[in-house]
Amino acid sequence: MTFSIHGLAVSRGVAIGRAVIVASSRMDVAHYFIEPDEVDKEIDRARAGRNAVVEELYRLQTSISQMGPKEAPHELNALLDVHLMLLQDEELIRGVKGWITDRLYNAEWALTTQLEVISRQFDEMEDAYLRERKADMEQIVERVLRAMRGVASPIMAPARNSRRQGQQDLLLGDTVDVPLVLVAHDLSPADMLQFKQSVFAGFITDVGGKTSHTAIVARSMDIPAVVGARTCSQLVRQDDWIIIDGDAGIVIVDPSPIILAEYGFKKRQVELERSRLTRLLHTPAVTMDGEKVQLLANIEMPEDAPAALQAGALGVGLFRSEFLFMGRHGDLPDEEEQFQAYRRAVEGMQGLPVTIRTVDVGADKPLDSSVHDAAHLNPALGLRAIRWSLADPAMFLTQLRAILRAAAFGKVQLLVPMLAHASEIHQTLAHIEQARRTLDKRGQAYGPVQLGAMIEIPAAALTLKMFLKYFDFLSIGTNDLIQYTLAIDRADESVAHLYDPLHPAVLQLVASTIAECRLQGKGVSVCGEMAGDVGLTRLLLGMGLRSFSMHPAQILAVKQEILRSDAARLEPWAQRVIQAENPAQEMAQVSAFSA
Repeated sequence: MTFSIHGLAVSRGVAIGRAVIVASSRMDVAHYFIEPDEVDKEIDRARAGRNAVVEELYRLQTSISQMGPKEAPHELNALLDVHLMLLQDEELIRGVKGWITDRLYNAEWALTTQLEVISRQFDEMEDAYLRERKADMEQIVERVLRAMRGVASPIMAPARNSRRQGQQDLLLGDTVDVPLVLVAHDLSPADMLQFKQSVFAGFITDVGGKTSHTAIVARSMDIPAVVGARTCSQLVRQDDWIIIDGDAGIVIVDPSPIILAEYGFKKRQVELERSRLTRLLHTPAVTMDGEKVQLLANIEMPEDAPAALQAGALGVGLFRSEFLFMGRHGDLPDEEEQFQAYRRAVEGMQGLPVTIRTVDVGADKPLDSSVHDAAHLNPALGLRAIRWSLADPAMFLTQLRAILRAAAFGKVQLLVPMLAHASEIHQTLAHIEQARRTLDKRGQAYGPVQLGAMIEIPAAALTLKMFLKYFDFLSIGTNDLIQYTLAIDRADESVAHLYDPLHPAVLQLVASTIAECRLQGKGVSVCGEMAGDVGLTRLLLGMGLRSFSMHPAQILAVKQEILRSDAARLEPWAQRVIQAENPAQEMAQVSAFSA
């Protein structure tokens, strides 16, 4: 019987194949007490399991270095680094030792108990990206448990055109020519590497979000995927025919011949469309009426720069510098380390501009996931971003000096997040000037930077003239702007359905920001999720936006929409959408302006 399962669309495309079920990644763990004289032995067992996983991940990184970017994209190596970092997390190590020593738990029990302690801390985090790092901690604990048992990774698929063994021989015959779809509770970055070398056409997981590492790697590998499908691994049976609609976030189980044929046609169309998109790589992003549009990339680490160039980005519109600061247990990067990282990003972009956002951490984005600030009842409204930086001048000045020094090696724009008050603007400018004076006294070279402010608080959007008096450009962070405008925590499932980028208030704030910047001849870009949503590209063009910053994988699809658009004809339609009571309904009329 045909039925559908809904999840989150995280990687575009269609995959059709037989289901290969991976049992829930949670391993059954024995719980028993040990004798006091067995404490050292149990600690050694836990340490040996951890060391075995560390060695395994290092071997995987070595194999990655020998592959091309299509087989193993750079994101995968970075995510393995995250798992290696978590394996050496002091709270994890100290906690496991404590449960063994103080409670006399066996090593496996101690490991899972400490995982629960850390998981609760992740659950309490306001930031969706950081909260989803809980899955990474769960994955590395599972790998340690498997190593302690001598059990192999559950994702061990054979190479293409080789014979299957055991149960899969019975399911699919003597060859692996039948397309396969993986259904799992969760997948780790290391599992994803094995996935890429296997015969699977797509995957579905019970858990995960749009910013989970699994989703990030799926997008970078261009693998059709649906995550957060809840009980999918329990509802789907081994060898069921499965359709993954990565565009809609839908999984269709046991499809009828008609549905199968329909999606087979759609799959061929998607593959043809992707092939066509690659032809646009070196085509300038210019509308039909001659309006040039700048397509930029969002990156997290300096190593992301090559992928941005390969995707055709004309620069970096958002370098999230906080990723250099996180998970270091109080050992913040010093000026030299930051300078080298920013310099690598600048040089990696080969003369194209790089916009570096000052550190955006605080109560809702703690530097150390093991520390939870219970003093802030609503961390999203607390000491974060520029408020946090101004509260720690030494840290802030260190970062500013590093960014200014990196600017001597290429075009750098300095972006400040979450400004709302004139006093914050004046303090920020004073700190930048102080950083320059310090470098002058040292005799160290530094370069010019354009100064920009994030517009992500309604108060900032409503006082634009003040901002444009002091800044060279503005960047609209739509994710937070929507959240703060609508008083919606998008990570809270009970109200997430109200998170709406097409709410009239949101559209009016975005449109007025773009219009004021254009009026004053100042640069403006959108760097939130709206920039990479092809369904909103024409609306933003109609508002007058000419600079979009997004994940590199989204650039070609957005470019295609731009090439098919007539910006002048879109303007009156965009104004009707902005003023409409139901903008989504008005958006449906865009077809009248399509090429």
